[in-house]
Amino acid sequence: MSLGSFIKKQFIDVLQWNEETEGVLAWRFPMQDFEIQNGAILNVRESQVAVFVNEGKIADVFGPGTHKLTTQTLPLLTNLKNWDKLFDSPFKSDVYYFSTRVQTGRKWGTPQPITIRDKDFDMIRVRAFGMYSYRIADARTFFTEISGTREVYTRDEVEDQLRGILMSSMASSLGGANVPFLDMAANQALMAQEVKDGLAQAFARYGVGLDEFNVASISLPEELQAALDERISAGMKGGLGADKMSGFTKFQVANAIPLAAQNEGGMAGIGAGLGAGLSIGQVMAQSMGGALQQPAPAAPAAPPAPAEVPIEARLEKLKGLLDKGLISPADYDGAKAELLKKLIG
Repeated sequence: MSLGSFIKKQFIDVLQWNEETEGVLAWRFPMQDFEIQNGAILNVRESQVAVFVNEGKIADVFGPGTHKLTTQTLPLLTNLKNWDKLFDSPFKSDVYYFSTRVQTGRKWGTPQPITIRDKDFDMIRVRAFGMYSYRIADARTFFTEISGTREVYTRDEVEDQLRGILMSSMASSLGGANVPFLDMAANQALMAQEVKDGLAQAFARYGVGLDEFNVASISLPEELQAALDERISAGMKGGLGADKMSGFTKFQVANAIPLAAQNEGGMAGIGAGLGAGLSIGQVMAQSMGGALQQPAPAAPAAPPAPAEVPIEARLEKLKGLLDKGLISPADYDGAKAELLKKLIG
């Protein structure tokens, strides 16, 4: 090398990264024709890691601090270059900085519903949304698996890859968690924990540490939500045993009582027409599969007139309806008051 070429050649005395741009996770120090001067200073901030790469291989990794670059501080690089004594000349090596700051407030969501098996509703599709935070936990793994030799690697680029990992991990975690949808919706922290455990392992394979993961909302697609609303309104939650009245029958009976109360005489009308309503009680007893233990009286040839049924008998039948949960305490009290007025009037 001529003296003129040597004078033109530029050397690097200080290496550092000021992180002027937000959202950059990996940055290659601009070398071009520069060489690192023997004894140069390497500055690594608390939120950074510096990686030296020689001919495509990671040679040394430096954590936070100020490092003077000599053969003593570059043992692996020294070995790769076969320096058997202290070097006096500059050397060439690519230096990559990695930001280890926690990337907070990152949003995630399921653009397409995830299909899972649910013990209450069989197969269902769920959507979920929330936030998570992460950081580079292993710069060596992150370099070899994700960022590579690019000059700049941004947060948006890595999140494109993390999003696919997140969706895959969610489907696997939710599918194998065996947690009913109603429990997930009621306890989103439970769902978040189920997903986080598997997701943290998936992220770690790429040198990324999962810091926080939460679920802000979980829902069903509109058509499934409408079906669930109808099922809830009918008092149904999964299958019921043969010894219980079906949810739909309960729903019909519950709706029939307010309608009857609106008839002439209100709930007292139920008491007054109780004799005529005995056949209804028989049907209800059959649909409940024997849940109503009161034996059904023989059906009369013709329903007796309401005035022929003793008031005491009406009160007794009314109390039976209350005990079996077929009428509310408020309805019972109202009807009882009406009958007692007639009894003492």
